[in-house]
Order: sequence, then C-alpha cells, then structure tokens
Amino acid sequence: MFHAVVGAQYGDEGKGKMVDYLAEEADIVVRYQGGGNAGHTIVNAYGKFALHLVPSGIFHPHTLCVLGAGVVVNPPKLVEELTSLAEAGIDTRRIVISDRAHMVLPYHIWQDQWEEEARSKKVGTTLQGIGPAYQDKVGRFGIQMGEMRDVARLKERVRAAFEAKCRRLPGLERYGTWADVWEPIAAARDVLLPYITDTTPLLYEAAKANKHVLFEGQLGIMRDLDWGVYPFVTSSNPIAGAVCSGAGVPPTQIERITGITKAYTTAVGEGPFPTELHDEYGAFLRDRGHEYGATTGRPRGCGWLDLPALRYGAWINGYTELALMKLDVLSGLDEIRVAVAYELDGHRLDWPPAAYDMERAKPVYHALPGWQEDISDCRTFDDLPSAARQYVAFIEEQVGVSIRYVSVGPSREQTIVRG
Repeated sequence: MFHAVVGAQYGDEGKGKMVDYLAEEADIVVRYQGGGNAGHTIVNAYGKFALHLVPSGIFHPHTLCVLGAGVVVNPPKLVEELTSLAEAGIDTRRIVISDRAHMVLPYHIWQDQWEEEARSKKVGTTLQGIGPAYQDKVGRFGIQMGEMRDVARLKERVRAAFEAKCRRLPGLERYGTWADVWEPIAAARDVLLPYITDTTPLLYEAAKANKHVLFEGQLGIMRDLDWGVYPFVTSSNPIAGAVCSGAGVPPTQIERITGITKAYTTAVGEGPFPTELHDEYGAFLRDRGHEYGATTGRPRGCGWLDLPALRYGAWINGYTELALMKLDVLSGLDEIRVAVAYELDGHRLDWPPAAYDMERAKPVYHALPGWQEDISDCRTFDDLPSAARQYVAFIEEQVGVSIRYVSVGPSREQTIVRG
C-alpha cells in the first residue's frame, strides 16, 4: 500500500510524529519534496529529535528511508544530521538518496540572504538556500546528487555554476569564496557517496511486492508554491499531488492520504493568517503548545482552527482521513472558537482566496464549549471529555473527512486510534 501523509495547514502540524507512529508498520518511508528548512520534531524511546532531511521512519530498524528526487539536499547539513543520529545509537545505513535530487550549495544560502535583504516586503525565508536551489533547478543550473560520483566533473560543474551565479548577482562574492563553496561539498561527498542511488527501481519493486510505503513532505498546503498564500510560500509543492513527481510513482498507486492538522492553527513566517490571535489566547496556545520552529526557534503565530483551510485541503489533497494533533493543548479553556468561513467585501467564503485577498478576509467564528480536564492520559476516544468529543465531531462534520487519529501528547503512546 502506498500511503501519503501531508500537512493540512501551514506546516508544523505534527507530521513527524505521525510518520514515526505509522512507520512502525511501513517497509519504506519516502521524503518527496522540500529541503532542510523545516523540522519534524519526534519524541520516542531514543529521545527528542528535530529531523530536517532524514525521513521520520529512521527510528524503526526495519524501515528503509528514501530522499526522493523532489528533495533539495544540503550535503554538509545532511552529514551533520546523520552524525547526530548515529551518536544517539540510530542505524543510518538504512537511508538512500535519489541520484536525481538536487543540491543546496553554499552560494544558494548566500543568494537567499542577498535576496531577502533586497526585498522591501520580507517573505520570511529561513535563509537556508532552499528557494535559490529550486530556482537553479528550474533554470537548469542545478547540480544533482548523482553528480558526486565523478569528483573531477563535479568540481568543474560547481565552479562553473558558482562563477555564473556571481555574474548574475554582482556582490555575491562578499559572502564567501570558491574555497568556501567547494571544501564543504568535497568533505560531504566522502560521507554521502554510498547513500546515493537510483530510487525508481526500488519503489517499482516495492509496488510489485505490495509493500507498505509511506510518503512524507515538508510544510503544508497553505505554504504550497501554487496553492498556498503566494508569495509567502515554500519553493516546492507539499500537496499530495507532488508525491508522484517528487518520489517517482504513478498516482494510481496512492491508496491512502492522511491530512495532518493541529486542533488549532499555527504558522511561522510572513503572510496572511486570518485566525491569528494577538491576545492572551494566542499566548496560551503558544506556551501550552511549545510553538517554536524546530529549525529556526522562531515563535509561531497561533490562532483558532481554520476550517476553510481544512476544507480546501480536503479537496486538493483528497484526504481519506485526518489526524488531529495537540488536542491536549486546548485543555483549560472555557470556550473554543473555530473559524467556519471568511468574510470578504460582504461575501462569505468557505475556502481561502488568493493571498492578496486573504489579507483582507475576516474569520467568521463559531463557539464551542471547552473543557478543563487533562486529557494527556486518555487512550480511547470515549476517555475524552464530552466537550472534546464534540469538538472532534464538529470538525468532521464541517470538513467532511473522518478523524482517524487524535493526538493528546508528543509520544507515540499518546495517540488515540478510532475505528
């Protein structure tokens, strides 16, 4: 079975925890898009980890982990991540990297800084070089991981790309020299070379053998390059449709799509966020939910649950089920509000408009009763307080997708599975 796990909001929904949980029954976990500018936070028997590139199935000794062609890889950063996992006792030999995945090179990070400094209105990039790496991929200036096999050709290709980049972006040289580009790449090559392979036959054979393959991405639909709050988006497509292009599998193989949503809404970076709260409720959600970016440490904007965004994702992603994360964070509130629609220029909108209109949209709220009980020890749906069950049922009714998983804490055991 091919099973995609996708973000239903702005990212940071808890995909890492759910992939870690679901990978217990998976043979292969594939990362299909994005780079190391977002982290998946996982808490398990090994400790607490913030994975940036390595797929979240790495903690299961039987699971093969794949970085697909749609991913952009910062080689030195990946080496750091593999080293930290190995030091924690995790076997990293079960990782393969597509030879078609593109590299994030040092000059991409410099370009990211150069471009963000030049913008009058900031996009909120994490300055990890992800956008410039995708720009080069689309512009046919990119360099693929498989090119590491021939070191002489690789050096020639990287030097030519760097020199061309400096010609296109005068002043880029102030960030670093040719040695600053080549030396870290050359060092990372020695470590990564055994991991690089053609992943297409691997997934073809997995389909023939009816293996369980999980696909995970970075961020969520509202940061999708085409369908998110453009231009405040990532440089690739987190939606389920990108599984096919990023991993190299046909759409007819994907049988199950799990949308991951928090019980409220969070976002890091710039751009419209209609339900964001700048009051004591926003502070409550941030503090109770420990809402700080796994990669940057930046505080996340926090707000009430945005149902128009969930409905939108249900259509574009085709969720077969939802996982509702961090329901426990809402404990202690007397009343919980949920955005059921937006209002824009006197019109009611059930789905998000484009970002330039969404900036003016106002949420239409519906109030539901809260609960005071600590639910972190609940292990069945019936264990939850009546108001918590009512909250889950209301979301299902509004979105039209069943909630199969309810998370009441960060560990694997704090996951309620419904029938």
